[in-house]
Amino acid sequence: MKFAPCTNPGPRPTRLLGRRRNTGRSLLVALLVLLALGAAGGAFAWYKFFREEAQPEWITSDPDMRFKYGSIGAERDAGIPYWIFYVLPRMFPDKLPGPGGYAAFGVVWEEGQELPVGFSKKVVGFPRVANNCASCHTTSYRTQADAAPTFVPTGPNHTLNLWAFFRFLVDCAKDPRFNADNLMAEINLVTDLSFIDRLLYRFVIIPITRKRLLEREQQFAWLYRDDFPPWGRGRDDAMNLTKYFMIRWPMDDSFGPTDMPSLWNLGKYRADQGMRMNFAGDSHDAYSVVIDSALGLLGAPPKDNAEFLGEVRWLIEYVSAKRAPPYPFAIDTAAVARGKQVFDTTCASCHASARTGTVIPLAEVGTSAERIATWNERAAREANQVVAGMGIERPGLVEAPLTGYVAAFLDGIWLRAPYLHNGSVPSLRDLLEPPAQRPTRFWRGYDVYDPDRVGFVTHGPEAERIGTVHDVGARGGSNRGHAFGTTLPATDKADLLEYLKTM
Repeated sequence: MKFAPCTNPGPRPTRLLGRRRNTGRSLLVALLVLLALGAAGGAFAWYKFFREEAQPEWITSDPDMRFKYGSIGAERDAGIPYWIFYVLPRMFPDKLPGPGGYAAFGVVWEEGQELPVGFSKKVVGFPRVANNCASCHTTSYRTQADAAPTFVPTGPNHTLNLWAFFRFLVDCAKDPRFNADNLMAEINLVTDLSFIDRLLYRFVIIPITRKRLLEREQQFAWLYRDDFPPWGRGRDDAMNLTKYFMIRWPMDDSFGPTDMPSLWNLGKYRADQGMRMNFAGDSHDAYSVVIDSALGLLGAPPKDNAEFLGEVRWLIEYVSAKRAPPYPFAIDTAAVARGKQVFDTTCASCHASARTGTVIPLAEVGTSAERIATWNERAAREANQVVAGMGIERPGLVEAPLTGYVAAFLDGIWLRAPYLHNGSVPSLRDLLEPPAQRPTRFWRGYDVYDPDRVGFVTHGPEAERIGTVHDVGARGGSNRGHAFGTTLPATDKADLLEYLKTM
């Protein structure tokens, strides 16, 4: 039997090789396309969410402007998207402490500026708003009710209602009205976002912002306790903020709001001479104080430690070089000379001596111990460990029990009202009265100055309309202690006040 020759012998080796090459090329092309798409997607994500643009030169080139509006890096993790920040007061006026949008919180706001002092705006993918040191450390005062305000960088912000601001952000996020439909409706009324940006805001930015704000609710839980009164304007509960945010301790029963401090002449506090920082001496030096305060604003470890510490060093140089502003009213020079003698015999042993900047025992100063009770050496140790874990070296918080309050330098004491560590005495004149004769109820946060009492106006329709009431009987509000100079004759008190105006 013969077989017919095969007419289809199958693929030859060369054909197989060709097909394999074509398949390989197809796979390579597909891989390259995927890589290109991935790279394009990555570039898009970086551009829309992570790229950083430098702030404008009008901010960065001027030291005062840099302090007031410059970024310290808080926009990356703690920043609020600009357009959400913009419309929140429009959407939630019922959650503000009064009319006027963000002005209701007593922020310092310079005429013509887009944002209040202490609020920085920076593009990190998209424009974001965050706080810097100036929000708590810029003073506003007026010489009379119809005068324009004078703003003093590095001064204590006695008008800021920080308690209300923190609660406002959380309360907005908790409200069911905080959703993409409502927010986008408001945003579309004030700006014209691109199609892509509208999608990003609706589906990414708004949901993430709400989630981030709600995450703070537990950390701010003590702000909602009925047995803890509001801090009032010009005060914050600084060590509890550190406890609940930096080392994430569970809420306890401590409560110790303090007055916003001034930062001018910060370089006078010398750790090498045994001086301490903060009201209760819980920090070694200015470097540590600025680092810890800045970390609190960042809300996360720095993206770049070298960059962060460079900003810290700039801040320290800036505040160390700043001097207290001169008293803006007329001064009786003869009374000043007499007052200097009274000061030397009555006040200098704490405020112009080797004790200045050191801790005065609580039994000696006699003021409220509630601020001391908010912190302890274990908390200091854990906070130091957290910062060290970020790769940041600093002298840190003092790992020892707190025993009293620091005898402060008196630079610019005329502008640091109200007085004592908790801001419970409205004026220097009141501070020279025995505790039982000091005001028991007054209003904080009105910026018209009272040269006769050497403090701010604390009573009257405008002070009561604008300010927050301070009741010395409320927790954290005691005005007892610091009875030094209270038994002086009236003439000596008047002369001493005149001298204090010049410091």
